Amino acid sequence: MLKSLFTEPKTPYPDDRGRYGDFGGRFVPETLMFAIEELEQAFKDALNDPKFAEDFAHYAKHYIGRPTPLYYAERLSNYLNGCRIYFKREDLAHTGAHKINNALGQCLLAKRMGKSRIIAETGAGQHGVATATASALLGLECCIYMGTEDMERQRLNVFRMRLLGAKVIGVDSGSKTLKDAINEALRDWSLNVRNTHYVLGTVHGPHPFPWICREFQSIIGVEAKKQILEMEGRLPNLLVACVGGGSNAIGLFYEFLNDSQVEMVGVEAGGIKIEPGQHASRFAGGVFGMLHGAQSYVLQDEYGQIGNTHSVSAGLDYASVGPEHTWLNSIKRVKYTYATDEEALNAFQLCSKLEGIIPALESAHAIAYVIKEAPKRKRDEIILVNLSGRGDKDVEHASKFIKLEE
Repeated sequence: MLKSLFTEPKTPYPDDRGRYGDFGGRFVPETLMFAIEELEQAFKDALNDPKFAEDFAHYAKHYIGRPTPLYYAERLSNYLNGCRIYFKREDLAHTGAHKINNALGQCLLAKRMGKSRIIAETGAGQHGVATATASALLGLECCIYMGTEDMERQRLNVFRMRLLGAKVIGVDSGSKTLKDAINEALRDWSLNVRNTHYVLGTVHGPHPFPWICREFQSIIGVEAKKQILEMEGRLPNLLVACVGGGSNAIGLFYEFLNDSQVEMVGVEAGGIKIEPGQHASRFAGGVFGMLHGAQSYVLQDEYGQIGNTHSVSAGLDYASVGPEHTWLNSIKRVKYTYATDEEALNAFQLCSKLEGIIPALESAHAIAYVIKEAPKRKRDEIILVNLSGRGDKDVEHASKFIKLEE
């Protein structure tokens, strides 16, 4: 069994082939096999080096600002007349989202490997900002690929990345979103493997990326379990997180996988409606397939062509989902559902008004599910929601859909 960064491993996955049951693996061109194998060995070595763990812990505390708080959302709980709702406040981490955990960890790994250049993809911009931030901290050259549609709806984050010294390259092919940004980043990596590390931002892609990202993000669940036990004296009844590629959700869920009494729900982007091209809900409309080097559920047509996706939130607008999520769905350990654009926008407003917290539109999908679920629960039950990011980046985009009273 592979060593874990923070606690003992919770499952036997990934196995030696990078598989999570029938899912995962690594399907990459020969030009990338050297880099993939080098990365896997480097990460295994790092996990066995106490100094690497110490360095990560130092930056997690003094730079990221961990542990992030666990907050009792009392007004939202009372409004829904249901159970006790807690937010894991990843929006308070440096750069405003959970993405910095993985970005900083991988940049530390890249420096350990002697790489001088970092590339990354981004959709909502938070992973791009986090990678540019970590690169600036560690003195690494940084290049970020981003779909031009995402660049338009996340202009603030594009400016932030450039301010941090990163080069942002617009991708104008395909749907001009996250899928296409990953394609271009992989092409770049295949041409520059000697001096470049690709900081893939989620628990997808060829092995060992889903494993590496899970390990750095699992700090979320480790903290949340300790915090809820201190505050309530027991585990939550339900965990809820939004799911794009799935890193914030795995980050929360992983520590609780062996606690059978804890339910878990991942919330995808239901978009406008569950019809081709109008959503990004892989579990509602996807099939078994392969994208970006891993087998998982994919939104594709009968000929295997990757379908168009839609979500009001750029970070959930992706045609596949991390293979560990697909495995957790197959064994029925985690339930996956979706929230529509309209539901997410309503949750975005309600959370802002009741709690004084503007959530990222991605996180608002998780809150949308809680708004529907909490009134059905007993008042002494506990729901713990991963507030994966703050909504500053989304205010301009959301204003196109929300009309507020003057």
